[in-house]
Order: sequence, then C-alpha cells, then structure tokens
Amino acid sequence: MSNKVAIIASNGGLFDAYKVVNIATAAAAMDQEVAIFFTFEGLNLIHKEANQHLPMPEGKEHFAEGFAKENVPAIPEMVAMAQEMGVRFIGCQMTMDIMGLEKDAFVDGIDVGGAVTFLEFAKDADVTLTF
Repeated sequence: MSNKVAIIASNGGLFDAYKVVNIATAAAAMDQEVAIFFTFEGLNLIHKEANQHLPMPEGKEHFAEGFAKENVPAIPEMVAMAQEMGVRFIGCQMTMDIMGLEKDAFVDGIDVGGAVTFLEFAKDADVTLTF
C-alpha cells in the first residue's frame, strides 16, 4: 500500500471546496500523503480572491446559517490548514494558460504542472477521488 490519496478538484463551488478540503485534511490527519490537482473551475478553490467568494448552490442558502452556527472555517482558512498539514496543491498549467492566470494569483506554496505531474503522484495512490 502506498498510503496516498489523490484528488482532482474540477468544480469551483462552495460545497465542492468543502468536500475537497475536508477529505484532504482528514486523510492528512491519518498520516496519508495527499495531493490535489486543481483544474478548470476547481482552480477557484486556491485562487487568492475567488476562494473568498465561492458560490453557494442555488436553493441552498440556508446552509450559510449552519456553517456560521457550527463555526465551520471559511475556505481560505481550510486551504491554509490543509497546506500546514502537508497537502500538496497542484494547479493545472494548461487551465491556467487558457484562463490567462499566473501562479501569483493563487495561494502561496502551490506547484504548477500538467496532468503528467498529477499522474506521477496518483499512479500508485490507494484512493483517487474527483470532485
């Protein structure tokens, strides 16, 4: 067993962000090696500005009250927590090029690479997830 968790984040909404970061931090807390490949709208989760304003799914606005009541950290805080726990963030170079985005638009400490970069990590992962 490789003790690796490989995650692809291709969606950029608030619920997607919580799913991705929650699973990643849980795996890291279990001493698993974790990498997340952020592509297309998933790049919003690590974009310095966009991750502060991720959209709530339509009709689910009532969840905002529950997040506040339960003191659920905001996505930028959870992203920082994941990085502190050693979760590796890989921003998709192709998507960044298509969208005209530079590495400095994203949280510090990300790697930038293509599908091959992620697949090198994921090829022997025990768990692979896509959100």
